[in-house]
Amino acid sequence: MPKQARLGYCKLPPLGVICGGGFNLAASDTPKMALELATLQALLPRATPYKVTDGKGLYLLIQPNGARYWRFRYRWAGKQNTLSCGVYPEVTLDEARSRRDAFRAILAQDANPSEHTKAERAELKDEKARQESAMRFMLDNDGALYFRLGNRRLTLTPAETLQLRSFLDATRNLNSEVMPCP
Repeated sequence: MPKQARLGYCKLPPLGVICGGGFNLAASDTPKMALELATLQALLPRATPYKVTDGKGLYLLIQPNGARYWRFRYRWAGKQNTLSCGVYPEVTLDEARSRRDAFRAILAQDANPSEHTKAERAELKDEKARQESAMRFMLDNDGALYFRLGNRRLTLTPAETLQLRSFLDATRNLNSEVMPCP
């Protein structure tokens, strides 16, 4: 009797060879366990969180409070990582699949999708900050003034804007010395 058989080891067939039960190990022939809309709507929360897979790393995480989150699981540098693809039903099944495919395309380019997502968010944040700084003061065609001070946004009517202008014009020529308040 060979040593492997005595120790209880079994020899695995090479990839692409049909194993017992008719399961093919080739990557292109993996069975598809895709979710359907009716299945998603019928899922109920349980006492503990659970996952329902769609395939290619996409799954729906269902929390005990009924919240449903799309997640994409992948491996990068030998470690398992997870990315959010949105909240169901705001993000539909097709949208979640397209996000998964986008993440897989990033992985195919030997890049970490998490770092890519962080870089995109930083770009959007910088762009928003640039736009807000450019929009700190805005005067519309009617003469109304809109401005932002910190997190507060203020609006002055055309009449109030005119009063502010006249006040600023009158105080512009004053001496820059600080005058004490009475």
